Amino acid sequence: MTTKLIAKVTSEGKLEIPPEILQQLQPNSEYEISVTENEIKLIKTQKKLTLDELFQIVDESEPDPEQPTLEEISEIVKEVRKELWGKK
Repeated sequence: MTTKLIAKVTSEGKLEIPPEILQQLQPNSEYEISVTENEIKLIKTQKKLTLDELFQIVDESEPDPEQPTLEEISEIVKEVRKELWGKK
């Protein structure tokens, strides 16, 4: 669903963004601005993580309750090997 709202440019040259849009924006988030003749588009940028930040996120995350045990993985591997070797 697309919602169209009106934003105004003030006499100081600042863009007044409607409150309905401001509520959806996160503090300190950054946006790429694309400008064409008839359109200005804001696209939220994706922050690139460092390896340390990624490891921190993984360490802080909850374990996956759907993750199979080593025994289950071993059994799956055995079944796949039987299927592959049985087709020769």
